[in-house]
Amino acid sequence: MSEAERPPPGIGRADARPPEGEASQPSGLMDLLGVAAVLLDAEGRVVLWSPQAEELYGYNAQEALGQYATRLLVHEEHWDWVIKKFAEVMETGQSWAGTFPIRCKNGSTRLVELRNMRLLDDRGDFYALGLGTDSPKLRELERDVALSTRLIAQSPIGIAILDTDLKYVAVNPALERMHGIPATKHLGRHYRDIMKDSKFEVAEAALRQVLTTGLPLVDQATIVGHTPADPGHKRAWSISMYRLENPQGRVLGVADIVVEVTERYQAAVEATETRRRLALIADGSARIGTTLEIDETARELAEVTVPDFADLVAVDVLDSVLDEHRPATRDGPAVFRALAVKAAYPTDAVHAADPPGRIAAYDADRLATECVRTGRPLLIRHADGNDLSRIARDDRAATLLARAGVHSYMAVPLTARGTVLGFLGLARARDPRPFDEDDLAIAAELAFRAAVCIDNARTHQSVRTAAETLQRSLLPEHPPHLPGLQVASRYLPAQAAYEIGGDWYDVLPLGGDKTALIVGDVMGSGIDAAATMGRLRTATTAFARLDLDPAQILEHLDAITAGLEQYIATCLYAAYDPHRAECHIANAGHLPPALVPSGQHPRLLELPTGTPLGVGGVPFETTTLGFGPGDQLVLYTDGLVETRHHPIDERLNTLLHLLDADDAPLEETCDRLLHHLRHPDNHDDVALLIARARSLDGSPGRPHRRA
Repeated sequence: MSEAERPPPGIGRADARPPEGEASQPSGLMDLLGVAAVLLDAEGRVVLWSPQAEELYGYNAQEALGQYATRLLVHEEHWDWVIKKFAEVMETGQSWAGTFPIRCKNGSTRLVELRNMRLLDDRGDFYALGLGTDSPKLRELERDVALSTRLIAQSPIGIAILDTDLKYVAVNPALERMHGIPATKHLGRHYRDIMKDSKFEVAEAALRQVLTTGLPLVDQATIVGHTPADPGHKRAWSISMYRLENPQGRVLGVADIVVEVTERYQAAVEATETRRRLALIADGSARIGTTLEIDETARELAEVTVPDFADLVAVDVLDSVLDEHRPATRDGPAVFRALAVKAAYPTDAVHAADPPGRIAAYDADRLATECVRTGRPLLIRHADGNDLSRIARDDRAATLLARAGVHSYMAVPLTARGTVLGFLGLARARDPRPFDEDDLAIAAELAFRAAVCIDNARTHQSVRTAAETLQRSLLPEHPPHLPGLQVASRYLPAQAAYEIGGDWYDVLPLGGDKTALIVGDVMGSGIDAAATMGRLRTATTAFARLDLDPAQILEHLDAITAGLEQYIATCLYAAYDPHRAECHIANAGHLPPALVPSGQHPRLLELPTGTPLGVGGVPFETTTLGFGPGDQLVLYTDGLVETRHHPIDERLNTLLHLLDADDAPLEETCDRLLHHLRHPDNHDDVALLIARARSLDGSPGRPHRRA
């Protein structure tokens, strides 16, 4: 190649083929490139000059028109090469393309990407058209396009371009694989033609929102559903959306960026389920076993599991656990006592379970019987008709379970301290999830906690019943006839959640028509307190028969109590003499009795308080007061008036107010005091003794008149 034929330095390889493609609308890309157009006549003079040429080369149209293009735009050392190449284009009609160093108006050199071609007009004259754009800008755009194309094609992220009608314009291979539909079947079709699941209605609305507002949605929507690529499994995708615009701001469409997050979604679901199960256990720990009542514990267990864990729950215990006289059997039907039944919603399945309190026998082939006899939990993930027959007690119950749609079931033994007490039955019907091994573990944990509470309640009830039986056996029957005296009494044990105490009262006939009235309280609770009370009552009866002064009797009881192990007691001892109309009283640390004189307001007696029995070393004093016909003496233990929420003085004033009433039968007075003063959650026993003096001839005495 001669020097004249060699292209100047910086000139790229020629490409005679014009670029392919056309645009039906103005392209922002053409504006971005700023393509300059220059038309030359056959002599090489400029006859047309575009505004873009002025911007690219620096010359305006007046300066360029009529000038030889070579002298205007080419450095002198390149003239020969350019003139030769211009002649070839004009003679052969072969276009030339390449990069050429153009001399600008200010003397600088700019590399320009050129396309030169011959034109023919209607008169047969030839012209040369030169199209040019800034070469560095073009190279940068080419790199951006190449990078974008490569990234989109090789990205594991699904990418789709949709036009303003939400029809697919382009789809990358990753999205093809996600959808299981070739790109060619996407193009031209609407978004919902491909994404037919109803859950994608939300995504479609989001795409329209982005088109309207221009505000992108980045990782804002997680769609869970199925696609033709994997119709048998649930998948999850995170979707981002961006509006596409050209440099002039014209909306071209929207980009739909899809990232599969199935593993992340499944991990989040599992984490949520784990938190839910842990919360269920924590809730059970807080709510199960708040009382020592067996039925209440069963109800608490049912309330914890429904509706968050199961649609239906039943709690049953073996009847032999609650009834010591009914032996457990290893063969044949198992006999259960229903404690609790609860459903998440109204359902026929409730009627398939035994109502609380009912005793029913389950055949040996039933799951409930198998559960309690093997001590193993049973899981039926997917229950069919045969399973429902084994779950239900009889055919009618099985029909109700089937009608209710029960599809999954668990039977979990209630086991405490190695003993199976009963079982917990859990069913799902409306909840579509089948129970699994994790659910079985949760149910077993809840059942264990409830079983321990039920066993504690059972043991407590047994001990309490024995103590209460002992205490009631130690309390006296009123003598059939007391000279000059009418009495009424009450004893109430503490409420079921607490052990009984050592409260007692006694009415003892003495010589000379006298009567001893005693109320006492052994501090403590349980069988030991009841037994100590019995010993003190026996001793009191023995000393009373010696006709000793009340203070002397308390001194003897004090000595006996001091010999007992860590027990002290309070006591009021009153001896009534109807012939003298007197009452002699001594107090050992007890609350003051109330006196209701006939015709006057009631008051508390101001007696020397003394120390409780068992303290020792402190003498007691006897107080004598008039006690004539119609007068009343009210003796009581602290369980009647003491509460956690009220001052004792306030409660004692309430007691006096309740006693300040018209003359009423003593039995009615006892009931009135207990009704108004006894709190439902009282933690202590109550002993109450009311005595009213009468004439020895049996008449009631003076009428009551309030002063």
